[in-house]
Amino acid sequence: MTRVKICGITRSEDAQVAVDAGADALGFVFYAPSPRAIDVDAAAEVIAGLPAFVTTTALFVDPEPDLVERVIAATGVDLLQFHGNESPAFCDRFARPWIKALRMKPALDLTATAAQYSGGRGILLDAYRPGVPGGTGDTFDWARIPEALRGQIILAGGLTPDNVGRAVRDVRPYAVDVSGGVEQSRGIKDPARVRAFIDAVRRADRGGAPADR
Repeated sequence: MTRVKICGITRSEDAQVAVDAGADALGFVFYAPSPRAIDVDAAAEVIAGLPAFVTTTALFVDPEPDLVERVIAATGVDLLQFHGNESPAFCDRFARPWIKALRMKPALDLTATAAQYSGGRGILLDAYRPGVPGGTGDTFDWARIPEALRGQIILAGGLTPDNVGRAVRDVRPYAVDVSGGVEQSRGIKDPARVRAFIDAVRRADRGGAPADR
């Protein structure tokens, strides 16, 4: 079964919609320039209201260590996600498991770079746009993902209810990650799109007929 992470959660009601729809994980963005950023106290309040067995993920972009420590202490978040130029040693310095996001730059040697971050729990692949660390809404060529890595990666980048079924069937990733593709406005989730996204993933997992348009 392909795991599903709904990222960019900013409100308790959006978190509840995602959980009710069957999301495995929720993401909270601690990067001030992002339109989906949430402050530490607000994230702590949302996370405190979640049921068991939903993985909470804190997303950072080249953060100061003090911010990471403050988020961990205040929210009790389960997993860290690093979206900048953080080194493996930096990612590994905190008392939490982590994943590393890699943007699919044209010259990226994905196999070699993924191996550098083998101490993490996973590699997330996102589209590359110069100067933008994520959340672009762009897809990338999934054929660039080596066959040997496909079942291990978290696939992101421009996923929507309309294309995620095809992504799951073509790539067979460990997980998929979506933010803007299930929004009604920046930082606000659309309940119908969240449900449609997760339904499309589950349909693809079952080998059902495509519903993509």
